[in-house]
Amino acid sequence: MSLRMFKLIKKSNKNDARLGKLTTAHGVLATPFFMPVGTRAAVKYISSEDIRKLGSKIVLSNTYHLMLKPGEQLIKKLGGLHKFMDWNGSILTDSGGFQVFSLAGKNAKGQNLVKLTEEGVQFSSHIDGSKHFLTPESCYDIQRALGVDIAVCLDECVALPAKREYVAKSVELTSSWAKRAKDHYQKIKGAKPLLFAVVQGGLEKDLRLKSLSDLSALDFDGYNIGGLSVGESPIEMYKVLDYLVPEMPADKPRYLMGVGYPENIIEAVKRGVDMFDCVIPTREGRHGRVFAWAKNGEIKLAKTLFSSKISTGDFYEILNYKNAKFATDKSPISAQSKFVELRNYSKAYLHYLFKVEEPMSARLASLQNLEFYLELMSAIRHSLR
Repeated sequence: MSLRMFKLIKKSNKNDARLGKLTTAHGVLATPFFMPVGTRAAVKYISSEDIRKLGSKIVLSNTYHLMLKPGEQLIKKLGGLHKFMDWNGSILTDSGGFQVFSLAGKNAKGQNLVKLTEEGVQFSSHIDGSKHFLTPESCYDIQRALGVDIAVCLDECVALPAKREYVAKSVELTSSWAKRAKDHYQKIKGAKPLLFAVVQGGLEKDLRLKSLSDLSALDFDGYNIGGLSVGESPIEMYKVLDYLVPEMPADKPRYLMGVGYPENIIEAVKRGVDMFDCVIPTREGRHGRVFAWAKNGEIKLAKTLFSSKISTGDFYEILNYKNAKFATDKSPISAQSKFVELRNYSKAYLHYLFKVEEPMSARLASLQNLEFYLELMSAIRHSLR
């Protein structure tokens, strides 16, 4: 089934960048692409109609948050996640493993609230303290109940730095859980989400390659690169991609989780990565930092994409709208935007909104940032044609 889901269209003759098409139950996605993050079935300050207008055909949501509130069975009863959030594009849900260990990890007294076993993971909700037990099988069942297009296997994401011995045990556990998830997946008849597995291993080359070998043998629909952008430097991340991505199945989509700034995305695309997600566009927007093309930015981007040098991000700039220099700037926030408010409102107005802490400031800045990220991916695909 998976061979029909992803088609490799073209590979660059300059590096390992590639164009492809990923087909889900809700449409065809041109790769490489970026997924806006709607953790709780909503991208912060952005409506589903906004996402459609931006041109994105896929969003990401989170299993951990949705299982706790409002619960997957309620969402299923209401017609599934697509209907619940009025979204007719594709949806990917990550497994929630990262959130289990980060949000539900300790209580106010610093006590560990997570119990990890071969069977699964027991944790307490960060919302109300209720206890839950998540297994590889139940994790997939929750995502299937949500009605998403792409589900991700339960995994353990190790924060860096970490001792090698712990990372090795984590790889074994993630591989074991992935096999159980795949066995469970194969028993399910009828419509079901695609299933992606997560390659772990920290910064240890042999453990990364072992994780990939274990998972590749199970023939998943796609492969995530997890456990990066969790404390390591960009150079360390690129080193992992340098040895890992060439060994990943060429006929399956490759997804770098939680990355990143535009230059990080460029470097990953150059190494053959197809899918990205990150909260940076909306998080930075809420703090008044807005991404914009530099002068001749798209030309610089094309050069960067085919250069052997590490990208410095010279094709874009980040504008801090809280700075006083924007107080009298009459120019539009984005003259070429798809959104009339970004074309009509001035930079001075956005500066003012941030200064008085008007919530609309976060919406406008987040819209601009998501538009930039999606334009970035479109420009990358255009350059690779």
